[in-house]
Amino acid sequence: MKLSWHSYQLVLREPLRISRSVMAHREAVRLTVTHDGRTGHGEVVTSRYYGLDRAAIERTCAGWTGQLARYPDPTALRDELSLFDGPPGVLSALDTAVHDLLGQASGLPVHRELGVPVPTPVATAYTIGLVPVAAAAAAARRLVAAGFVVLKVKAGDDADVARVAAVRAEAPSARLLLDPNGGWSAEQAVRLLDGLTPYRIDAVEQPIPPGRPDLLARVAASTAIPVVADEDAECLADLDRLTGTVAGVNVKLAKCGGIAAATRIADAARERGLDIMLGCLAASTLGVAPAVHLAGLARWVDLDGHLLIADDPWTGIGGHDGVLRLADTPGLGVTEAAR
Repeated sequence: MKLSWHSYQLVLREPLRISRSVMAHREAVRLTVTHDGRTGHGEVVTSRYYGLDRAAIERTCAGWTGQLARYPDPTALRDELSLFDGPPGVLSALDTAVHDLLGQASGLPVHRELGVPVPTPVATAYTIGLVPVAAAAAAARRLVAAGFVVLKVKAGDDADVARVAAVRAEAPSARLLLDPNGGWSAEQAVRLLDGLTPYRIDAVEQPIPPGRPDLLARVAASTAIPVVADEDAECLADLDRLTGTVAGVNVKLAKCGGIAAATRIADAARERGLDIMLGCLAASTLGVAPAVHLAGLARWVDLDGHLLIADDPWTGIGGHDGVLRLADTPGLGVTEAAR
């Protein structure tokens, strides 16, 4: 089996501001695994938060080439992916490429290969960044007109309540998600969530900085709004600390290591009474598609990363009308966009 990779830049339609940063573009690396005349693809994107740059990604890939060559087929590789050492985002891309290959070999889409039902349609959230109130209202109006029924509003500044109120006014029937990215203190979170309750928030992600699950539990106990752990829920081991304290956990393949790891987390969360939010980073269709194949595991679907990209180099999952659609074709079901 052979591994190759290719780097490219993804430019956002407009800069995305959240409580801890502003992003206008990011680099991506496509991993390609070749076997028996077939190719499987996966994507990893750079991330300052996760300490992952292009050089680190390419070093990891170079270190895997000899190891990969020893495997006779993708099934053997899938069964031993846990032996590969590297950042979770790069492992996720390799895991995705292997699942893409396996689906092609079996003639099944990835979700059917896994036995995961995918609801039709899959409604995804669209993220409204930390923008002025009027801009948030305009974005909500545009998104509702396009067909979106789930909106996610970033939070973390003095206009949080006014921004949510403006979005709700423009989207009276939409499900609203709120994401401060850990930008509130515990005291702020309790106060602000109390004031936001009338706006029918469907869930709030990581309201306070990670690392204090005791404070996160205190915030969750103080509000009727479901609290979802994101940065506090990176891997399977984190679930024990969160069980009985929050409503759910945000599963991102880039932080947990891929499809196989995400399904294990989802199974364990269900056993513990935790709901799942499927999230993503700003990435191309190739980077977002594997999570769409897991949509049947989630209560909340927030897979809009490819919709934020100005010139997506891949196509195949839709979403521009708020609805994600998987083609009934083998593997991931994505193709390179025509140029």
